[in-house]
Amino acid sequence: MASKDFCLNMPILPMKSSIAVLGSGLALLSLSACAEKNQLVVDSGVGVSSTLSACPNTAIPAHTGDVTIFNPANSRDASAIDVVATITNVRPTCDEAGEEIYATASFDVFGRRSDNRGQRTVTLPYFSTVMRGGNTVVAKRLGSVTLNFADGSYRAEAKASGAGYINKAAATLPEDIRERITRRRKSGDPDAAIDPLSVPEVRTAMQRTSFELLVGFQLTADQLQYNATR
Repeated sequence: MASKDFCLNMPILPMKSSIAVLGSGLALLSLSACAEKNQLVVDSGVGVSSTLSACPNTAIPAHTGDVTIFNPANSRDASAIDVVATITNVRPTCDEAGEEIYATASFDVFGRRSDNRGQRTVTLPYFSTVMRGGNTVVAKRLGSVTLNFADGSYRAEAKASGAGYINKAAATLPEDIRERITRRRKSGDPDAAIDPLSVPEVRTAMQRTSFELLVGFQLTADQLQYNATR
């Protein structure tokens, strides 16, 4: 099984809607039929078809998307801000061809300095982390990106990327869980009005097979505190 792609089939019931939003980013609203990925479906009612791939979601964790360097280093005054850099334009790619999924997140780093005199090079460390289930670190890699400021320029930019491997079996839903999610339901069935994604064991399986590739600056404790409290 190559991925967790599926389509949930539930009847449209009068005055009721079934809505489930998962941490993996999947949202399903009264699904009545399968179709192309993320397309609107009209088939004895109106539904929305969503898919969930075995590829990880890609994100920047809170407070790690930018870094501020001060001069002097122990000052936090606005007048002491030396360089500010930001991660943006994150572009995920994913290769599911082998037994392991190889996920990559490319991104841009934009920097601005306060003093534009002279040529200057600033190297910033960053991380790429594979998380499972939203709370377990599977792997972490460190890298660095270099901003080259030309003489007379306040701004510089650079490109970087982070990557990680994910075991495809670990990211694949068990067959019995897939069957519970995708089984076509009819009005009158005992569980016709029950969203299968609200069933605890289904939600647990969904969380266990969900992965994320996170990228951000590798901050010091002081830098992280500054980002969180400014």
